[in-house]
Amino acid sequence: MEATHADEIPLRHVEKDVLIPKMMREKAKERCVEKVEAFNHCCKESGFLMVFKCREENATLKECLTAHYNDPQFFEECKREYIKEKMEFERTGVPSKNRKQKLPTSM
Repeated sequence: MEATHADEIPLRHVEKDVLIPKMMREKAKERCVEKVEAFNHCCKESGFLMVFKCREENATLKECLTAHYNDPQFFEECKREYIKEKMEFERTGVPSKNRKQKLPTSM
C-alpha cells in the first residue's frame, strides 16, 4: 500500500537533518535575494575592508536567512517538496535537477 501524504512517508536521518535543511538554505537564499545581492555588492565594493564595512548588510542577510531556517512551516514546505521529488525520482529514475533542465534543441 502506497503512502499518499508527506507525513506518512518515513524519512532517513540524513534526509531530515542534511538534505531537507540543504533545500531550505537554497530556498531561503532565493527568498532573501535582495539581501544576498546587497551583501555581495558591498563585499565587491569594499575589498579587504568588507569585514568592517559590510557588517550591517551581513547582519540583515543573516536575520533574513535565520528567520526562514527557524520557521517550522517553511521546514514542512521544503519537506513536502523533497518528498515529492524523491517519489518522482523513484518513479522515473531521473534526478530532479535533470528533469528541470531544458532539453537541448537540435540545429
